[in-house]
Amino acid sequence: MTIGETEGPQGNTGVALVVHVESKSGTSDASRSAQSRLEEALGLTRAIHLRVAHALVAPLSVSKPATLIGKGKVEEIAGLVREHDAGLVIVNAQLSPIQQRNLEREWKAKVLDRTGVILEIFGERASSREGILQVELAHLRYQKSRLVRSWTHLERQRGGFGFLGGPGESQIEADRRLIQERISKLEKQLKDVVKTRSLHRAGRARVPYPIVALVGYTNAGKSTLFNKLTDAKVLAKDMLFATLDPTMRVITLPQGRKVILSDTVGFISDLPTPLIAAFRATLEEVLEADVILHVRDVSHAETDAQAADVLEVLNELGIVQSKHEHLVEVWNKADRLEPLEHAQREASASRRDDSVLVSAIDGSGVPELLARVEKMIGKSTDIYNVTLNGADGKGLAWLHRRAEVISRKALKDGRMKLDVRMDANLAGQASAMFGKALRKVR
Repeated sequence: MTIGETEGPQGNTGVALVVHVESKSGTSDASRSAQSRLEEALGLTRAIHLRVAHALVAPLSVSKPATLIGKGKVEEIAGLVREHDAGLVIVNAQLSPIQQRNLEREWKAKVLDRTGVILEIFGERASSREGILQVELAHLRYQKSRLVRSWTHLERQRGGFGFLGGPGESQIEADRRLIQERISKLEKQLKDVVKTRSLHRAGRARVPYPIVALVGYTNAGKSTLFNKLTDAKVLAKDMLFATLDPTMRVITLPQGRKVILSDTVGFISDLPTPLIAAFRATLEEVLEADVILHVRDVSHAETDAQAADVLEVLNELGIVQSKHEHLVEVWNKADRLEPLEHAQREASASRRDDSVLVSAIDGSGVPELLARVEKMIGKSTDIYNVTLNGADGKGLAWLHRRAEVISRKALKDGRMKLDVRMDANLAGQASAMFGKALRKVR
């Protein structure tokens, strides 16, 4: 049992009730309806392969410290739990440990709040070593505050070392210490993994390929677009959080320029800050990206609100201010638009420099998107012609390390003629190294 053990009889743990708690205090996002938030909660629930027996919205006028929602609604949901023999209730809100414990007692079923559900999804989908470690770390930190009963399964993990639980120490205290020890071990392992990733990034920095990162709300179609652009086989389903680990491929743009395309974890509204921090490493490619493609599902009724959520997270990461001129909005799922709306979106995108209407399914708009990316990257690069002595291994190595060698031709006199593409800010270094042998072509 991974999230909280309940007291008393339980129903079928594969059957769930979904409750969206809609605050009436005016603090909730007015751009989203209660029904759409409930639908998103249903998507999260189905993403962990649960059968939803019943779903409802619970209006909240005043938050109750003990149970979050009022006594009448608690009793109503208890009746629904019994009626549907449900073993799990998903509460689309953030519950305190005490609230979660009290609701489990009232409903005699396991209870997961929004954070718990997202952690379950992350735990199932993460596949890279770093992703798995980040998930477990976030999960244990979440659990540490919710130790309200015995965690006997942790006792088995510790291997029976007597000094870990001295005489008189309560089980909860022992379990809390075991969790902290595991957290400390994970933090050390993550430092080693992050160090390795830093070396990999340094290696990529020596490859003169710009990075193009896909970001967007979960289920916006990023992975489908990634597959369309790369012919890769990344998991692409109509499912929330289908992609959790960054995936990278080299692609060639229409005029021959190579770039590294990176697919990233999807964003979602009300993602708790600890989870954003836990997965910050998966967004490192975005921090270093030369171009950011913000993929939006323009067929979704709340596409503007979803876009605002993505930009808010990018802002928290310090990306929007410094990279906004390198951000392109990819208006995806054009194939789902009605003809009139499609025409309106197409006209709107044509009037903007930062938007392209595409369909990752049928490929419409993809050539225009690639051309836009190539144009943006080309703003900071120039092409040069360099003629080197055949024995100039140092100069040749420098060009391969710091620039992109487009073509290379051996001359009859033993020299080499190369066409290279490099960032404009390297022109001074190149000029100092090659002198008159370097000539700007365009």
